[in-house]
Formats: sequence, structure tokens, C-alpha cells
Amino acid sequence: MIVDCAIYRDGRRSDGPDDLSDALAEARADGNAFLWLGLHEPTEQEFTHVTREFGLHPLAVEDALKAHQRPKIEVYDDSLFMVLKPVTYDADNDTVSSGEVMLFLGNSFVVTVRHGEGSPLGEVRDRLEKDPDMLRHGPTTVMYAIADATVDHYLEVATELQTDLEELEAEVFSPSAGGTRNTASRIYTFKRQILEFRRATGPLAVPLTRLAGMGQFSSGVPFVEGEAQPFFRDVSDHLTRVNESVEGLDRLVSDILSAHLAQMSVRQNDDMRKISAWAAMAAVPTMIAGIYGMNFDHMPELHWVWSYPAVVLLMVVLEIGLYRLFKQRGWM
Repeated sequence: MIVDCAIYRDGRRSDGPDDLSDALAEARADGNAFLWLGLHEPTEQEFTHVTREFGLHPLAVEDALKAHQRPKIEVYDDSLFMVLKPVTYDADNDTVSSGEVMLFLGNSFVVTVRHGEGSPLGEVRDRLEKDPDMLRHGPTTVMYAIADATVDHYLEVATELQTDLEELEAEVFSPSAGGTRNTASRIYTFKRQILEFRRATGPLAVPLTRLAGMGQFSSGVPFVEGEAQPFFRDVSDHLTRVNESVEGLDRLVSDILSAHLAQMSVRQNDDMRKISAWAAMAAVPTMIAGIYGMNFDHMPELHWVWSYPAVVLLMVVLEIGLYRLFKQRGWM
């Protein structure tokens, strides 16, 4: 479905014709205008008309309809196609969810297609419409603003994940921590959320490098003004910070999980030592009572009147000796 459609002349919004073909022709005829069409999870039938009017490449159209794409940028004859994955973090449930934003950039037009939640498109459009000086630079500004808003939100999510991870770390290493199986499950779930976050941020590095004109992509990208490269370079720098943060979070979660498992192993060894000590203490009186319970005639002090108290006293002395020995060695 069409969420918004407008022509921007000299950086200011104006209502254009209802027909997309006429609106695009009007924007191109003006020379200093462009058409911005916003769509939300369009069906194949709804997107057919858009494809025909804007001359979009069928492969890019297929990606925009099916979604579930990696962040990327592809250049076609009549348009530039870019995929971004905005993310949201639910701190209450410790879940990271990602949506998708596809951009088609061409001659005097930009088409945005949104899938899922967490998209910054509405905020970006409102902010740009309040800044005509930026919008005067055309569709490239829209691509930059969306990429910048998406990456800036990555930084916010990374900060929230860092805070929650510090709380989880404090719980794991707390002296009163029980080391339950639920703790290991929480750590593993947290690692899965970081992986989901990484799928959105990692692949975006190469597209932004191309847009920034860095390295082997110094020649630039079609449909993107060369003056915009420093701005994309700034977004790329922010993304590098995000990826470094995500990589650090991933390593830290792995270390916390290893430390937690090591703690569990130490606690189990302590429990086994205690069980072994109590078993040894129980074995001594059992052995003595078992021997004297065999009713042989020729046994030490069998017919002595103090035999029973003496045997019991022997058991007590041995138990006390074993208890002190195990206590000194830290087994009890």
C-alpha cells in the first residue's frame, strides 16, 4: 500500500498529480524536483504499476517484494537499489527484531519499500521536510538521511545491549548466584540476539564504503552525487563503531558463558567432594558394625562387658577424625 507520495520542488513539498506517471513526468520536467513514493509491504499486484512507471529492474523488484534480504547495494541501468535492515530492541524481553527498508533511486525519483517494524522512514521524511536546504540536493539526500537514521539507531541499540549485558555479567559473577540452568539459557538467548543484530550491521559496511567512495570504490556510484560522499563517509564511520561494539559484545558474551560453565563445573566438583566425604564417613561405622555383626566366637573383646560401648566410641573417634581431616582439606 502507498503510505506517502509527494513531489519536492526546491526542497519543499508540493502536491502532485494522483497518477504516478504524470507526477514523475512533472518532477523531471521541473528540473529541480523529485518524486518520493513510500510503500509498506506492497503486494505483487500493487507493485506492478510502480515497476512499470519507474522502470525498475525485475530482480530488484523481486527482492523488494519477498524481503528477507541482506543489506546490500546494486546498480542497474535505470536505478540504484539499496537494502537496509533497521533494528529494534525490546529490553523487557531481551529480543532484537529487524525490519527491512528497500530504496530505489533514479532520475528524479526515490521509492522506499518498508517491511516489518522499526523503520525510520516516517521520522526521516518529517525531519527532511523541515530542512528544505537538505532536500534541495535531491534523492541522494533521502538515501543519506535514511542510512544515517538507521545507523544512529544501531548505536542506541548497541548501548542498550551493553547495559543489559553488564547486568547479566553482574548476575553471573555475583557470590549469591545460583548458577542455574536458566542463567545459561539467558546467556545463550542473549548471544542469539547479538547474532541477529550482527546480521543487520555487518553486511552494511560494503554498501556504505561504495557510497562513501572509499578504497576501490573511489569512482563513486551512479545516481549518487559526488558531493554526498563525505556524508556517507561519516555514516560509514558510525557503522564501524557499531560493528566494533557488536564484535566486543559477542566476545564478551562468549567469555561470560565460558566463565559460567566453569563456575558450574567448580560447584559440581565441590558437591562431589562433599558427597565423597560424607560417604567415607558413613563407610567407617558401617564396616565396623558389619564385622561385629557376623557373630564369630573368636573376635577381639567379644565377651567383654564393655565391648559395645568401646566399639561405639571407636566409631565416634574415627568419625570425628575423618570430619576434621576433610574440613582441613576444604571438602566439608
